[in-house]
Amino acid sequence: MKGKYFLLGLGLGIASTYLLSSQLKQCPISSDRALELVKKAFKEKGPIDGSWIYTIPETFSNDHLSYQVYKTGISRTVNDHLEQYEAFVDTKTGAIVHVEKIA
Repeated sequence: MKGKYFLLGLGLGIASTYLLSSQLKQCPISSDRALELVKKAFKEKGPIDGSWIYTIPETFSNDHLSYQVYKTGISRTVNDHLEQYEAFVDTKTGAIVHVEKIA
């Protein structure tokens, strides 16, 4: 009798673990994590002066594809000139899908 309850509990545990893991994989990255990824990518090319992020995702279309993205910005000084960039980070994967120099 106790063996049946053990197996039932084990089965329910395995099933709930499977369902939870599939749900957790679909969670979008946080805006803070998106900004960290962009800052890390820009720091590979040199120091940055400042950064910002819109915390509400928006839709970005590029080459006939649409993404839910966080819009971020980076500023840096290169040869005594201020450079500013906008970067768009996919909310699902964390990939930088577009970078644009704005100043």
